[in-house]
Amino acid sequence: MSFESMWSDLQPVGRSAQSGGYRRFAWTREDHDLREWFAAECAARGLDLTEDRMGNQWAWWGDPDAAASRGAKGVVTGSHLDSVPDGGAFDGPLGVVSALAAVDSLRSNGFEPAKPIGVVNFVDEEGARFGVACAGSRVITGAMTARRARSLTDADGTTMAEALKRAGRDPHQIGRDDDALRRVGSFVELHVEQGRGLVDLDHPVAVGSDIWPHGRWRLDFVGEANHAGTTRLEDRHDAMLGYAAAVLAAREAAITHGCVATIGKVAVTPGGVNAIPSAVTGWLDARGASPRAVRRAVSDITAMVEQSGGKITQESWTPSTPFDASLSARLGTRLGGIPVLGTGAGHDAGILANAGIPTAMLFVRNPTGVSHSPEEFAETSDCLEGVAALTAVLEDLAGDPA
Repeated sequence: MSFESMWSDLQPVGRSAQSGGYRRFAWTREDHDLREWFAAECAARGLDLTEDRMGNQWAWWGDPDAAASRGAKGVVTGSHLDSVPDGGAFDGPLGVVSALAAVDSLRSNGFEPAKPIGVVNFVDEEGARFGVACAGSRVITGAMTARRARSLTDADGTTMAEALKRAGRDPHQIGRDDDALRRVGSFVELHVEQGRGLVDLDHPVAVGSDIWPHGRWRLDFVGEANHAGTTRLEDRHDAMLGYAAAVLAAREAAITHGCVATIGKVAVTPGGVNAIPSAVTGWLDARGASPRAVRRAVSDITAMVEQSGGKITQESWTPSTPFDASLSARLGTRLGGIPVLGTGAGHDAGILANAGIPTAMLFVRNPTGVSHSPEEFAETSDCLEGVAALTAVLEDLAGDPA
């Protein structure tokens, strides 16, 4: 059950033969296989596996309820196993595999935790299927209502409620889960870095400082379907023109306000090469170090969308999320003053932090600086440095009975 063997077992699941990337979406066959893999790994270690009201999987070394009753809440680590479309191998799975490897390392060293240690696999972190990132952690913390979660739809028009039913689950059981959260005294998520900060710093591991504010918006443009060859230009009502202008406006607004904005997903109706679009829907992702800058950029984009006769709807917003300062400082001290980095990527750690749980992150160097792509990568040696860092952190936090 080494890091390498676990990594090898995960590699084939949901991998596209064409792109080499991964298509691991919530409540699909691939997701089921990943959950089964996680359950089997936890069973092999004798960890007690539970699920919360959203289906997030929690594996415990020790009794979290008994510990919580005496004021010794659990130390939890882990991440997610789902992916973006044609995503890389490391985003999410690295944190889960490293968490299990850290438990193995602690046990091989004869460590006995004074506080229970939990390993979590959060469901639907990427939001690739239903459009809202971190759905698993949002629902259990109350950041997203169960009603809204059930009504979310995928590209085929399948609601999350329908997907849950097909996966053998009762969609009316999902919801906020304070019982699950009260077991968590602190959460440390290890993740591959999704940029080049550690390459520039020439270091394998960093402590996270914060997550930039970020949000997603839906852009709807309505036109009139017609023949691409016989309709005069002056007679056309082409929904694609408004969408194209929005793409350019997003770029310009990001430059103007010093943030980033991306329209990376589009749906076209009727979707024929020889048909003028009657409807185009795009999705905007905007984020930056300053929430004011992001809001100003989105305001500029909104003005252009509305001027083009379109409609823009906010689907999610996560504010600036600083990680727990004392916990992050403790990690830095324990790990010998390693670099500290902020990130523009969202994580379940950010949702838990906003819910009031002391939270920290560790990042592992990505030599390509590329993420959400098959080119995403981390050297095995750096991954093992991450496991060693996480092991030391868990030993420190779970070894302290206070």
